[in-house]
Amino acid sequence: MRGADAKQEAMFSYISPEKRVPQEHPLRPIREMVDAALKEMSPRFARLYAQVGRPSIAPERLLRALLLQIFYSIRSERLLMEQLDYNLLFRWFVGMEMDERVWDHAVFSKNRERLLNEEMAEAFFQRVLKMAQPYLSDEHFTVDGTLIEAWASHKSFRPKDEEPGAGGGNSEVNFHGQKRSNDTHQSTTDSDARLYKKTGGSEAKLSYLGHGLMENRNGLLVKTRLTLANGTAERDAAIEMAKKRAGSKRLTLGGDKNYDTRDFVRQLRGMNVTPHVAQNTTRRPSAIDRRTTRHAGYAVSQQKRKRVEQSFGWMKMIGLLRKVKLRGRKKVGWLFTFVGAAYNLIRLQRLKAQAEA
Repeated sequence: MRGADAKQEAMFSYISPEKRVPQEHPLRPIREMVDAALKEMSPRFARLYAQVGRPSIAPERLLRALLLQIFYSIRSERLLMEQLDYNLLFRWFVGMEMDERVWDHAVFSKNRERLLNEEMAEAFFQRVLKMAQPYLSDEHFTVDGTLIEAWASHKSFRPKDEEPGAGGGNSEVNFHGQKRSNDTHQSTTDSDARLYKKTGGSEAKLSYLGHGLMENRNGLLVKTRLTLANGTAERDAAIEMAKKRAGSKRLTLGGDKNYDTRDFVRQLRGMNVTPHVAQNTTRRPSAIDRRTTRHAGYAVSQQKRKRVEQSFGWMKMIGLLRKVKLRGRKKVGWLFTFVGAAYNLIRLQRLKAQAEA
């Protein structure tokens, strides 16, 4: 018998969003981990808000909404609010009732700017890392850097001594044939962005450099850092991140050919860290000799180090970091760390599912 195509504009529902989300949905274990991390951060949140006044967006809900924006590659806050309005899965993850009114996108953005900073993003990252402790290696690590394109165009890269507004806001700028460098020029859109190219054959872009320290056992990020883009930033950031892990126990640190310099290798060995970086013999002898390459562990590190590119690929393509929409090193820095924490949550969910299978 054919069913009737009944149209009803309004109805009551007695099924909560909790019951509508399948028990095997991958967001369920992620929601549990996020709630555990946010519960530990509650005292930190309390110190940020006054005791009186109009209630703002709950910081726990704001962070869960930002995670959804990263997980589902939602390119703007306006679209995120639209999804929250009718997507029951999103409402359940954030913790909203079915008939609860969503926030205005401008209010959401303002609350995000007030709440999130490098310290808060790092606190969330460390709590996710604490839950990942059973899956982490404490001996073998890999470091690498990636280019984060800034939200600024080449037309905004103007001479530092130029009068403000000299070229006009939308005027055509012909910079071909001009010698431009970071010493003499600066972006009027994002003053922290630097003109930089990762490889010799690529074009220079206004960018930042994101750095990640990965443990080799399961490819989880254990440290992130964002710096201005320059030729030594990758090695300088690698030393700083390695210091956080170095101690009495000998570690290994893998890396690509960019890290094969005598000064970098010397600093690592001084910290009781064995450099497992790829040999670069293009223009000079490598700083890595047979006392390192003859061990089987060196070959293993060379194989494992390539997994760090998977994290950067996810953070750029899924986590919206291919061209970041925030401006300024501090804002881009907290976002880079927060997206790193989101990547670890995805990896943890899969690792736990494999362990239970």
